[in-house]
Amino acid sequence: MRDILVVAIVMVAALAALRRPWIGIMLWTWLSIMNPHRYTWGFAYNAPLAAIAAASVLLGLLITKDRESPFKASPVTWLVVFMVWMTISWLMGLDPAGDYAQWKKVMKIDFMVIISLMLLHRKQHIFALMWVCAGSMALLGIKGGIFTLMSGGDFHVWGPPGSFIEDNNEFAAALVMTIPLLRFLQLQLHKAWARHGMMAAMVLCAASALGSQSRGALLAISAMAFYLWWNSKSKLRVGLALLVVSVPLIMFMPDSWVNRMATIDNYQQDASAMGRISAWWSAWNSAFHYPFGVGFNGARPELFALYSPYQTGAGVRAAHSIYFEVLGNHGFVGLFLFLGLLAATWRAAGWLKRQKFSAPETRWCSELGMLCQVSLAGYAVGGAFLSLSYFDLPYDVMVMVVLTRVWVEKEYWLTEPVYAPGWKTVPGLAAPARPA
Repeated sequence: MRDILVVAIVMVAALAALRRPWIGIMLWTWLSIMNPHRYTWGFAYNAPLAAIAAASVLLGLLITKDRESPFKASPVTWLVVFMVWMTISWLMGLDPAGDYAQWKKVMKIDFMVIISLMLLHRKQHIFALMWVCAGSMALLGIKGGIFTLMSGGDFHVWGPPGSFIEDNNEFAAALVMTIPLLRFLQLQLHKAWARHGMMAAMVLCAASALGSQSRGALLAISAMAFYLWWNSKSKLRVGLALLVVSVPLIMFMPDSWVNRMATIDNYQQDASAMGRISAWWSAWNSAFHYPFGVGFNGARPELFALYSPYQTGAGVRAAHSIYFEVLGNHGFVGLFLFLGLLAATWRAAGWLKRQKFSAPETRWCSELGMLCQVSLAGYAVGGAFLSLSYFDLPYDVMVMVVLTRVWVEKEYWLTEPVYAPGWKTVPGLAAPARPA
């Protein structure tokens, strides 16, 4: 039954994308982030659903006239240059044939990001992308949060099988990034029951992140909460709300969780932590010897033997850090481009946050900028200990920030339809009313 449902949704959305290709972007995003087909047990599990979504988008792109240049702001330029450098790094790496599958996977994601910037430009599109990104992760987080509460937090929470966020650590970091996006959506809702429901979803996502027993996620959610509190207008109210939510969740967690979090202070005695430090040293030292990087696989025994002082006993591990992963894979130039992309996105979000919008149709833009910065803060901190360099969600946040800035600069609210608040008129789900 699950297989039939997932395939039916994909086929209907793919057909709709031939006329409105932005719908195909939403379909691709849903499949890439949530991986719903990985929760089936039949023919849909390995079906080429993402390929169907991508094909429908490309066909729709050829047909539609409603497309624009993707080069709308500096983050896009940084991304394209980063894509070019990753391709050079792959070709100049140690094993281009063996790394081809990972290069292909990363390029597909980044290519669809570029296509998204060509097809999305309205408020309707921005909100639809936000709902798909945040909603996809929220459904997984709600499921994981309920599991954590029912099991007493004794078991790890895992992400979709075969995805970037399959591991408990990466899944928790993605949930941390999602919570600010859910907060943005909550601010757009006007019905009390809808706002309360969104709050419950955020709490369950936080419970799921804690239930993953990921130390990196704990640091990420702490940094994100601090940044949210620091930038809030009512620090007392926000601080109390954070305490009311966080203290009971932490007190609920079992002793095994507390003991694992305590190893942050005693990382020298933890094999997992020392394995990461070994991988970081290997990435750092290999970057000096391979200016173009080693390709998409830096976890090689020969590299650890040459460049890691901890290779004995620590084993060969993935970097578990977005910074050292990119550094080891693509060298110092690759790391510079990756950081430049993040910094450009951060600045664009900060520009939105600083704007003083007087028109009621534009006030959501500053909220989006601020909360996307909160999401990026969680990614920057949590990513220091997790391998999420190529995961879709940070790049989708970049798309939303860029689109919103262009929407503001071109004053699209003067010509676009006006959407009334409420769940029945969520942009993209209801016919709009023309402004008077």
